[in-house]
Amino acid sequence: MPRTQEHTDRYTDALIALAAATHRPANIVNLHDRYAIRVDFEFNRYVLATNSEDGLTSDVDAIEAWHVAFFQLSDGAADELLAEAEDEWLADAFDQALDCLRRSANWIDSDAKFGELAKLPVGVASEA
Repeated sequence: MPRTQEHTDRYTDALIALAAATHRPANIVNLHDRYAIRVDFEFNRYVLATNSEDGLTSDVDAIEAWHVAFFQLSDGAADELLAEAEDEWLADAFDQALDCLRRSANWIDSDAKFGELAKLPVGVASEA
């Protein structure tokens, strides 16, 4: 039986936090019987957030860490892992994964700036 609604109810705060951090909708998705929070971005990229080896746990008291990973959607092949991080707090794990992506060769510079995921101009310090 699908558990998308159950996880949506359980992880409302996490969905709101990622939606606020990314300025995009966050949803619960089922990936081969493994549930995760997903946010889609430009350039066929997306982020997945989980809090256990098996995806989203049903026991919120057992959460030890959040794992956040950015992926590049691929045609036919497995999606490419671009950056990942893990932390006790979802927002911190997201910030760390985003920072890792920004510093990597996988970052895409664009003339169009898409919200918070735009690279900072040279000489501009990020707010910590």
